Amino acid sequence: MGKFHTMAKNVLFIMSDEHQQKSAGCYGHPFVKTPAIDKLAAAGTRFTNAYTNSPICVPARASFATGRNVHEIGYWDNAFPYEGRVKGWGHAMQKAGMECLSVGKLHYRNETDPTGFSEQIVPLHVVDGVGAVAGSVKQPLATPIKSSKLATNIGPGNSGYLRYDRSIMENTRDWLTDEAPKQTDKPWALFCSFVCPHFPLIAPQEFYDMYPHDMLEHPKGNSKDYLLHPWIDKFQKMQCHDDFFTEETRKIAMASYYAMCSYLDDNISKVLAALEASGLRDNTLVVYTADHGENLGTRRLWGKSNMYEEACAIPMILSGPGIPSGKVVNTPVTLSDGAATILDAVGIDEAPVSGFRSLSEIANEPDDMNRVAFSEYHANGADTASFMIRKGDYKYIHYVSYEPELFDQKADPEEESNLAGDPKHAAVLAEMQGELTARIDPNAINAEAQAAQAALVIAAGGRDAVLSKGNFQGTPAPGEKPEYVL
Repeated sequence: MGKFHTMAKNVLFIMSDEHQQKSAGCYGHPFVKTPAIDKLAAAGTRFTNAYTNSPICVPARASFATGRNVHEIGYWDNAFPYEGRVKGWGHAMQKAGMECLSVGKLHYRNETDPTGFSEQIVPLHVVDGVGAVAGSVKQPLATPIKSSKLATNIGPGNSGYLRYDRSIMENTRDWLTDEAPKQTDKPWALFCSFVCPHFPLIAPQEFYDMYPHDMLEHPKGNSKDYLLHPWIDKFQKMQCHDDFFTEETRKIAMASYYAMCSYLDDNISKVLAALEASGLRDNTLVVYTADHGENLGTRRLWGKSNMYEEACAIPMILSGPGIPSGKVVNTPVTLSDGAATILDAVGIDEAPVSGFRSLSEIANEPDDMNRVAFSEYHANGADTASFMIRKGDYKYIHYVSYEPELFDQKADPEEESNLAGDPKHAAVLAEMQGELTARIDPNAINAEAQAAQAALVIAAGGRDAVLSKGNFQGTPAPGEKPEYVL
């Protein structure tokens, strides 16, 4: 740790699922209503260049739990669930005798593994302790999906996820009201993990009505003649959810997504009100972030699973004692910096791992645009691994066995002009490639991941058995059964 230590004692760490960074008022969205998140940002520090360590649930959450990169811990995709094998911030808190609990989605292997929590309240874990093995099928990739629940389970109404998020809010509120004031001996950390706005894109009517279709933009690059990078094109042809939409249903899905962002915000507002009422707000660090983003139809893509801003960039907001008010930080950070942030807040000194640091420290420093944010993806639909380096104004995307992409995030925030082949940017490209290879051997990491995935598929009965079973296109809420589709 550095010289700075947050003046907080406790931590309320709020995470959502699939909330793209730009879909919040404080991040500049022209019409999405997120007043609670915006208020939190106004009272604290907002990070503009925050990224997931892997744009899919299980690896991202394992990386956050351990404060390590995915390739260092081997939780490659949604069939490699975290089980506590690699120790993380929760284990450090338990060792120190501190209360550390979760409410809501974890997406770990099961409730009984020693994953660092003294208690798991209404947890959600991978299906049957196994997860989505079909996503581990590579070389060749699985055939294109034949149906899309993502494209058909849409619109105003109710869903297991909506009910589950309300339960997460209520249980978090109850703990903050009834139990938190009793925790007077040592600091505590509460991990509150919502599932919205993760699909199914079904939203409560009152929130859906906030987003009439005439205000919705046509998704960027959502046309058959929009040229996709070959790696992305292969992914899109397999995960071809957009093919199941019409122009009208695409608008319904988008309105539902934005409505779910507002529904999430409403639940967050109730959690923060409970913290305020408990009398503990002044010595509690509050963090809001997401595990990854959502493409929402851009480039004919839905879900996450790539290194473009829609899928890889995440909201990251800190508020509490010692955190500057109303500050905007441009230093690149990642979800795994959250692990160091929690330990710093509760006063546990641990040597930095993998270069991750407390966000509270970074919030109190000038911008450091030479800091590197690193992300990687090995999961569903990836023919080969993809890696991201964000440094300065540039983002470099490395695809194993494919040509790279390079974007000037300042001049081209929508990432529509690939500069990797531009001679004028040859020096920048070489610098970014050097940042990647200084950290990893991408070919070796790709081979390691795919070997582990191939072994997993064999252990599950082989390629044909796994693919014939289908996939469930989203982990069901607790108490519901998965619906496998081909």
